[in-house]
Amino acid sequence: MLGVLLSHWRRKPGQLATLLIGLAVATALWSGVQALNDQARASYDRAARAFQGATVPSLVAAAGGDLDQALFAALRRAGVPVSPAVEGRVRIAGHPYRLIGIEPVSLPRAAGLTVLAGGEATGEGFTDFVLPPGRTLAAPETLARLGLPAGARPLTASGHSLPPLAVSAEIAPGLLALDIGFAQAALGRPGRVSRLLLDPGWTGTLPADAVGLRRVDPAPGGEMARLTESFHLNLTAFGLLAFLVGLFIVHSAVGLAVEQRLGMFRTLRACGVPAAGLTRALMAELLVLAAAAGLAGVAAGWLIARALLPDVAASLHGLYGAEVAGVLSLGPGWWLAGLGISLAGALAAAAAALVRVHRLPVLESAAPRAWEAASRTRIARQGLAAAAMLAASGVLAATAPGLGTAFAAMACLLVGAALGLPAVLGRVLIAAEATARRPVLHWFWADTRQHLPALSLALMALLLALGVNIGVGTMVGSFREAFTGWLDGRLAAEAYLRPASEAQRARLEAWLAARPEVTAVLPSRAEETRLAGWPVELQGFTDHATYRDHWPMLSLAPGGWDRVAAGAGALISEQLARRAGLAPGDAIALPTPTGDWRLGVAGIYPDYGNPKGQVRVALAAMEARWPGAAFNSLGVRAAPGAVPGLLAALEADLGLDPADMIDQAALKRESRAIFERTFTVTAALNTLTLGVAAVALLTALMTLSAQRLPQLAPLWALGLTRRRLALIEIARMLALALMTALLAIPLGIAVAWLLVAVVNVAAFGWRLPLHLFPADWALLVGLALACALLAALAPVLRLARTPPAQLLRIFADER
Repeated sequence: MLGVLLSHWRRKPGQLATLLIGLAVATALWSGVQALNDQARASYDRAARAFQGATVPSLVAAAGGDLDQALFAALRRAGVPVSPAVEGRVRIAGHPYRLIGIEPVSLPRAAGLTVLAGGEATGEGFTDFVLPPGRTLAAPETLARLGLPAGARPLTASGHSLPPLAVSAEIAPGLLALDIGFAQAALGRPGRVSRLLLDPGWTGTLPADAVGLRRVDPAPGGEMARLTESFHLNLTAFGLLAFLVGLFIVHSAVGLAVEQRLGMFRTLRACGVPAAGLTRALMAELLVLAAAAGLAGVAAGWLIARALLPDVAASLHGLYGAEVAGVLSLGPGWWLAGLGISLAGALAAAAAALVRVHRLPVLESAAPRAWEAASRTRIARQGLAAAAMLAASGVLAATAPGLGTAFAAMACLLVGAALGLPAVLGRVLIAAEATARRPVLHWFWADTRQHLPALSLALMALLLALGVNIGVGTMVGSFREAFTGWLDGRLAAEAYLRPASEAQRARLEAWLAARPEVTAVLPSRAEETRLAGWPVELQGFTDHATYRDHWPMLSLAPGGWDRVAAGAGALISEQLARRAGLAPGDAIALPTPTGDWRLGVAGIYPDYGNPKGQVRVALAAMEARWPGAAFNSLGVRAAPGAVPGLLAALEADLGLDPADMIDQAALKRESRAIFERTFTVTAALNTLTLGVAAVALLTALMTLSAQRLPQLAPLWALGLTRRRLALIEIARMLALALMTALLAIPLGIAVAWLLVAVVNVAAFGWRLPLHLFPADWALLVGLALACALLAALAPVLRLARTPPAQLLRIFADER
């Protein structure tokens, strides 16, 4: 019996190709997204285990700046298990890299660098690391980014040649690790250390002569995975949507195959084949085809992931500073999961057809009216389910406390809209039929409504693809509008300088004060603290008109700027305000080295893209409460035209590294480039989803065209030409696509609102203003009509070329 069923595909290779392509595309999009997520999470896990220079507690100067290396020897003699480390930034081939020098004999085992930690490695690798010319340990990704092979000696922007490169899987990407002596020479800081790494198992107390030191604990190892959770959840949602839309193709292809084999099923049943046996044979046939399509889909998913991985890595690095390996490394579990999702998806897509074949009586199996009556009943039930899903979406959106609930609200909205589409279109077609006066037009609307069940799934796929495109496009456009204005306000100074030390800061301020083109110098400091159990960046800034006039604010208490300048108030980020439930006028207590600092909330400002909370206070007040707070940057106000010459003079006169000088225009260009690249993956998935919806529409039309001749032949016999009938078929498809596209606009607006007001707030802690872009909607409506026209061309051309003799034979057919 299986051979009888498979013979259908030999006669219809086009249908077989449609079924296999639909399932392969669905599997490819889903498995590709999962490959991206798996690769990123594997990189996070590896980074959490790798040596990063900050995986153990450390002692730093409370007043900021470097420590004298002699302090290391003094503490070791006192029994304190410390190890010196010097850290800085170097620029190689135009790109910045972290450079850290370590002392391998005293390096704590908990630091993660097992090859050198604790002085256990005394073989050739150890001696190569500490003896000239030394070794520069780097991750494989870092070597690939440098474009240098192992053994090469990188040249820094200052002209210093680093020790030869050596590959180490224990080094975090983007980090260069070498012996402390070589690192001090490369950074120009002989006899100085940035901090003293402390063995985390030590429970003693520091000796009395170790004054001016404070302990800094490392960030939790899983912090990066937590911060990026929302990004990966977004990718997963897109992959699932694309997978579901792809399954519509499979559903349509299976439905067409079942429709064309109704006579075969009737014959088999009449010959004694039980319904259960026929159903099992159909399932076996489907699983064979699904396995073949699944293997192809998983391979295609690997190619998709490989193409999108650079943009995903750039997005994660730009948003969170996460380093993701640029080469896919996937285990057998991913391949098996992709094949499994293909088999499960095929069974889910074909379930309705299998149930109908199993339940319909023998003599009714080939009656199309029985199928249509069942479809109408299903549409009525779908309408009730749609109302329930939309109501659930509203309730979840109004009470969404977390990201999971927010995405549940989104899922209910999309599923409810898709389920309700056939019922809404049916009502519109009934109204259009009631207003029609001419017989052909009346038949046009009535016939369209009769065949709506056959097209409903394809139209639902089109609705979802258009709605998500409009929603995500509106969200991205709103973000772009808000981000541009926010960036202009945040980067009001014409240039920003990052001094490497307090001494260099003093020299810079003195040098800038003597320059006539400089109108203001705005120093700032930054430190890490915690508020409401959340990591918070405390930033001290100079009270100046630059901030009062340009800094973007969401809300500001009366006299808020004056309170901040007086040291009695603070400005807090929107993320912190939402997380801690704070509003202007509330009080906060910030932990500082001198005790809790009680401040009033003077205002709330947006802080897009920052995964941490932020508090901004007056610089003088911060220096009084937090002596030796780390220096952050110098904002320089000057005429924009004078900035290039000013930066060139800084490099020539003070030897300031170009990596530590950023002009406002370049920083804005870089920030906007990161922004645009962040949404490259989203745009690609949107385009792929819309393409899959177009294929689903084509498949449904091919299914319908096989059933159209019995309805169209009488009209041809009454005098309508084949050309006019073809035009009517195109008009029917365009009308349905137009109605679906117009319904997708409110759905897209609802999706955009959920994204900016619910999902974004739950994921990042800040809300975007919602901007509408009607021109983009018009473009998408036109694109939907173009997709419908292209999908209708093949069946319409087949109809237009149908010989009159074939139309005449319809009247002799039993249908």
